[in-house]
Amino acid sequence: MRITVKVGTSTLTHATGRLNIQRIEKLCKVLSDLKNAGHEIILVSSGAIGMGVGKLNLPGRPADMPGKQAAAAVGQCELIYTYDKLFGEYNHTVAQLLLTGEDIKNGQRSHNVRNTLTRLLELGALPVINENDAVATDEIGVENTIGENDTLSAIVAAAIGADLLVLLSDIDGLYDSDPHQNPDARIIPTVENVDDHIYALAGGTGSALGSGGMVTKLNAAVIATSAGCEMVIANGSKPDLLYDIAQGKPVGTRFLKRKV
Repeated sequence: MRITVKVGTSTLTHATGRLNIQRIEKLCKVLSDLKNAGHEIILVSSGAIGMGVGKLNLPGRPADMPGKQAAAAVGQCELIYTYDKLFGEYNHTVAQLLLTGEDIKNGQRSHNVRNTLTRLLELGALPVINENDAVATDEIGVENTIGENDTLSAIVAAAIGADLLVLLSDIDGLYDSDPHQNPDARIIPTVENVDDHIYALAGGTGSALGSGGMVTKLNAAVIATSAGCEMVIANGSKPDLLYDIAQGKPVGTRFLKRKV
C-alpha cells in the first residue's frame, strides 16, 4: 500500500520549539517498520520554522516574513538531518523535496514533481516533503502554516496515487461537538462525504476542534477522497497508531474515498 503521512509541528517539537526527540524517533521507527513490511511511505513534514526558532534561540515565532523565512532556512537543515540520521539507522534512504505553490499549480512543474516522486519510490527511497518556506511567502502566514501542509499532503497523495493519507496532529479526530465545551463530545469514526454538516462541525480555522485548523484538514479530505485515496486524522503523539491505521482498524476519523 502507498501511504502518505503528514506530521505537524506540534507533533515534532516541544513548546520551546526544540525537537521532541522521543516522538520523532518513534515516528521514524514505525514508518521504517511499515516500509519493511512492504508499504511505500511518503512523509510530508512541517516543523522547519518551529525548529529554526529553537535552533536560533529566539524568544518566539518571528512576526516578520524575513524572520520566518530565516528560521525556516535554519530549521529545515536540522529537520532533514534528523530524518536522514534516524531513517538511516533502519537502512532507509531519505530524499528531500521542498515545494512551493507554483510547483503544484504549474502544469509542467507539477508533472516533474510527480515523475521525481515516482522514481524515488521505484528506487526504494523515502521522500520527505515540506513547503519551501525559506523562499515562499503565501504558505507561512501565522494562521495557516500547518493548514498549508495539510493541503500539500493531500495534493501529493492524489498526484502520486496514494491509497491512504494520514494527518498526524495534536487532535484525536473530528468530534461531533466541541470537546472543550462538551465533555460528552464523541469522535466521528467514519465520514463518507464531506458536506456542509461536516464543515459546520469544524467550527472554523483554528477552532477548539483543532489547533492546526480542522477546516484545512477537511479541505485535504475532499482532495484526497476525490482522487480515490482514504484519509485518516489521528493524534501524532502516539506513532504506534499507524500500525492499526494501515490495517484499516478504527483510529481517529477515517474519510472514505468517494464512490465513482
